[in-house]
Amino acid sequence: MTHMTFTVGFDLDMTLIDSRPGIHACYLALAERTGTFIDADLAVTRLGPPLAEELINWFPEEQVPAMADLYREMYPTIAIAATPAMDGAREAIAAVRAAGGRTMVVTAKYEPNAKLHLTHLGIEPDVVVGDLWAEQKAEALREYRAGAYVGDHVGDVRGARTAGALSVAVATGPCPADELRAAGADVVLDDLSAFPAWLAGYREAEASRA
Repeated sequence: MTHMTFTVGFDLDMTLIDSRPGIHACYLALAERTGTFIDADLAVTRLGPPLAEELINWFPEEQVPAMADLYREMYPTIAIAATPAMDGAREAIAAVRAAGGRTMVVTAKYEPNAKLHLTHLGIEPDVVVGDLWAEQKAEALREYRAGAYVGDHVGDVRGARTAGALSVAVATGPCPADELRAAGADVVLDDLSAFPAWLAGYREAEASRA
């Protein structure tokens, strides 16, 4: 990130958006539609990994692909409007842009639905890449030469480290700050509200070393 143009990646669920209300509603709707019990309260405490990793807890393995398709089909009408931005999300994106940087979202969420969330909330990153989890996220981070990746899950820390990017973690998801640090996060913030000040300090320090 020592160049004039730098790229910062962000996770989506529980980093930029509080996806719990929408996902909770969508799991309840899926349970009603299929007649299968899903503990939606439990499911929303462990957001981050791909959808299939949650559905396997409630459906036989052979049904998971079809259930994932049904969930994704129902998702736009149920989950998008119910999902707010996290505190500081818009300001974090704006801070990168104001510093002359490029923003990207790299998420395990189905990419079309990720884009619907961002559009609905008026959050406009330069790049959105979906369907990548943990170490897989490094593919997109490397492709766009991201210098830092911001996320709430230890899987996001692993993705950043695999890409050789600075891992900036926010303790707003299922992983507490100590767990994020233990996973190798370079920086741990309480939430994105602290990101603009951190970015300013980081950029200043980088400039002084250049």
